[in-house]
Amino acid sequence: MPGIIAYGGYVPRLRLQRKSMVEANAWFNPGLAAYAKGERAICNWDEDAVTMAVAAARDCLGTTPPRLDAVYFASTTLPFQDRQCSTLLATALDLPDGIETLDLTTSQRAATSALIAALKRGGNVLLAASEHRRTKSASALELLYGDGAAALLLGAGEGIAKLVASHSISDDFVDHYRGETESFDYMWEERWIRDEGYMKLVPKALAGLAEKAKVKGAEIAHFILPCLLAGVPQTIAKRLGIPDAAVRDNLGAALGNTGAAHAIVMLVHALEQAKPGEKILVVGFGQGCDALLFEATPALATPLACDGIAGALKRGRAETNYNRFLAFNNLVTQDGGMRSEIDRQTPLSMLYRNRDMLTALNGGRCTKCGTRQFPKSHICVNPNCGALDTQEEAPFANTGASVVTWSADWLTYTPDPPAHYGMVQFEGGGRMMADFTDVDPGSFDVGTKMRMVFRVREYDKARGFRKYFWKATPMGA
Repeated sequence: MPGIIAYGGYVPRLRLQRKSMVEANAWFNPGLAAYAKGERAICNWDEDAVTMAVAAARDCLGTTPPRLDAVYFASTTLPFQDRQCSTLLATALDLPDGIETLDLTTSQRAATSALIAALKRGGNVLLAASEHRRTKSASALELLYGDGAAALLLGAGEGIAKLVASHSISDDFVDHYRGETESFDYMWEERWIRDEGYMKLVPKALAGLAEKAKVKGAEIAHFILPCLLAGVPQTIAKRLGIPDAAVRDNLGAALGNTGAAHAIVMLVHALEQAKPGEKILVVGFGQGCDALLFEATPALATPLACDGIAGALKRGRAETNYNRFLAFNNLVTQDGGMRSEIDRQTPLSMLYRNRDMLTALNGGRCTKCGTRQFPKSHICVNPNCGALDTQEEAPFANTGASVVTWSADWLTYTPDPPAHYGMVQFEGGGRMMADFTDVDPGSFDVGTKMRMVFRVREYDKARGFRKYFWKATPMGA
């Protein structure tokens, strides 16, 4: 029987305080005051659905990933309309090229549908779900949405949670949509969505699941139903005999709704707290409904070596600058100065030839003397060796580092000045001049321990291309 082997999660470090968002827009929409409590996770300028998926997948797989047969990536905010992002994800994770890759999108239940497909497929499958949605300013969605990602490793055997049954229904019920040329979601009337959508489609899907699994509502210990409408999960649970205590917190106060990823985000959060033997019911809603029932196994009693969603939520930094959020999401037109006007075209041939170095962060290791270096070259940098063509691939992405030199540059263009960068020394050898991210002035210095993270390096706005690379950030950030 297929099941969940491991999980991981990622929530961006910045947490925009809703109070600051309401204060900035109350002059226009006083009704926003109803949403003023708590905070929502927001991406840094160099984060998107891909970078968050990479972070969640790394958290899930650890430093020694198992052999994978497939990588599935679910999101409705993929940064490319015609470039498979699951392949980009697999390359960043330094996975072999002989695996299946698949993107699933255009529905809020893309992640739960991907989960069902992955479990039916068999083999070891990595499922990542990530979302970075943009909204109109002064809208309720701006306060209710949040950015985040989660990942699951699925495989044969019961793992930490075994699949009991799943059931899906398909129905072209349109509660919201985003047209081909549009940047923002268009929402329909809430009462219609609640009464005709959730209250009819979800019970129908759960009835089909109950018939397959022979399970009663009273047996459910964790009920996951992502929904922006208050009270809907509780009402459905009551109708079906699911205990009130089983309805999971939707993480709205500290994270916000992460769209297609939210069912998987909430599932990871539930697995972090569930006990062996408990049943976990997961629902994905969007143009129909997916319902999956899992049962936690005894293996869940052994904690996994990952941050998960709970760990990621603890690493937040309060952000009160609403204008920064607008700038990071291209909701205002800023004058970046002449230095921002440089042509940032990426030669695709160069990117492909150097993908092991640029996307996977692989350097070299001399097989003669053992010296590690970045980047890999034909000649060993060890002055006592200097051997020619003796280097093998050496991964650096999961290698710790420390700051050797650093600078804070106010002249170089960056969307979030000043630009922090410097030389980092990798544990076990190798140096690299790297950009720093998720740092605050005074939060690091020479000797500070760093880790490498996959981020957006530059935006080519003229052609709509994003250049990804690895940056250094303080341990624990």
